[in-house]
Amino acid sequence: MTTGNIIRKILVVIVMVLPLVSYSGCKKQPKCGCGKDILQTLTDEPLDYSSLIYSEGGTNAYFQIGYSTYYFCNPGEMFPTYQTLRAGDQLVISGDLFWECNYLYSASNYSYGMYYKVYQIQVTALRAYLYGKK
Repeated sequence: MTTGNIIRKILVVIVMVLPLVSYSGCKKQPKCGCGKDILQTLTDEPLDYSSLIYSEGGTNAYFQIGYSTYYFCNPGEMFPTYQTLRAGDQLVISGDLFWECNYLYSASNYSYGMYYKVYQIQVTALRAYLYGKK
């Protein structure tokens, strides 16, 4: 057996074994929707009153920060709190963020997904921020 033959056989074995060794398994796809995989938690995130949009009767609510839109998971639960707020108030909002399903399904097909994000938020606190006043 020549040295060239041995090197060739070693290279063939490496080419066959390398993909098996380097395979790291399937990547877990994030689950979308309220109560699924929490992406992050907002804590006292500043928000302008004018950015918060509630439908008539409080069945739907959302707000925008930059290029991101956040739909409430629990708009009816937070509607009484919203009604106590005044136009012009600076607000703070807290809650857990989840991917919005329609966005997640379509974002991989379109380049706008890199810029415009759509989330759902389980709001745990919504209140006026009084700049240190009580």
